[in-house]
Amino acid sequence: MRSSFARLVLILALLLPVYFAGAALGARFGVLDWQLSLGTLIITWGPRLILGVLALAVVALIATLLKAPRKGWRSAMVAMLIPLAALGYLVWVRGQAEGIPPIHDVSTRPGDPPVFSPQLMAERSRSPGTNPVVSLGVPVSTLEKYQGPRFAELADRTLGQIAAEAYPEVRPLTTAATPAAAWAAALAEAQGQGWTIVAQDPVAGTLDATATTFWFGFKDDVAVRVRPDGAGAVIDVRSTSRVGLSDLGANAARIEAYLDGVSGRLQP
Repeated sequence: MRSSFARLVLILALLLPVYFAGAALGARFGVLDWQLSLGTLIITWGPRLILGVLALAVVALIATLLKAPRKGWRSAMVAMLIPLAALGYLVWVRGQAEGIPPIHDVSTRPGDPPVFSPQLMAERSRSPGTNPVVSLGVPVSTLEKYQGPRFAELADRTLGQIAAEAYPEVRPLTTAATPAAAWAAALAEAQGQGWTIVAQDPVAGTLDATATTFWFGFKDDVAVRVRPDGAGAVIDVRSTSRVGLSDLGANAARIEAYLDGVSGRLQP
C-alpha cells in the first residue's frame, strides 16, 4: 500500500509539468482565454497544486521510510523533488519580476519613437482587451492603467524615463551602412526572428511586425524606423505588448536581440 501510494504521488508529480504546459499552450492555440490560462490556472491554482503534491510526496516518503520493508521511497523522493524544483523556479521568477518595472512599452528613442502603421493599429483594434498605444513622454499618473497607490512612486515619471533607467542598453543602432542597406537588413532580421510583417515601406524606411510568443501566444507589436545619419543610418525600434501590464522585460530583450541581429547582418 505504501509503495503504491508513492507511485501514485509520483504520477501526480509528473503530471505537474503537463498541467502547466497544457494551460500555456491552451492559450497559445486559442483553446483557453489567456487570463484564464495565466491568471487562474497558473498564477492562482498552480502554486496550490505544487504545494499539494509536495505535501503528498513528503507523506509518502515518511510512510515508506517509517518501517520495513522500505519500498517505494525512491518514487516518493522523485515525487518530492519535482514540486521542489517548481517552487524554486517560481521563487526565481518572482525575484526577477520584483526588479522589473511594470511597463510593457519600450523604445530605443522614447522622445521620438517609431510610429505604428495604420495597418498594425487596425489589427490591434481587432484584438480584445488590447493595451492602448500611448505617448512615452507623459507622466504615468495621466495613464489609466497606472492609477492607484501601487504606482505612487512612479506617478511623476514617464514611461520613457522608467524604461531608460531600467534598460539603459536599449539604444538606437547607428551604422555606416546606407539607409537602403540598413532597411534591407532590418527587414531580413525581422523575418529571421519569425515575426509576422504587417507593413513595410522601404522609401520611408519603416516596417511593422508582430511577434508571437511560443508560450501563451502573446502578441507584441514592433515598429522599426531607419533614417539617414550623416553618411550612414540610424535604426530605432519600439516594441509594445498587446495585453498585460508588465512584460517582465520581454520587449527590451526583444529589441536588444533584434538590433544585435541587424548589426550582424551589416558586418562586412
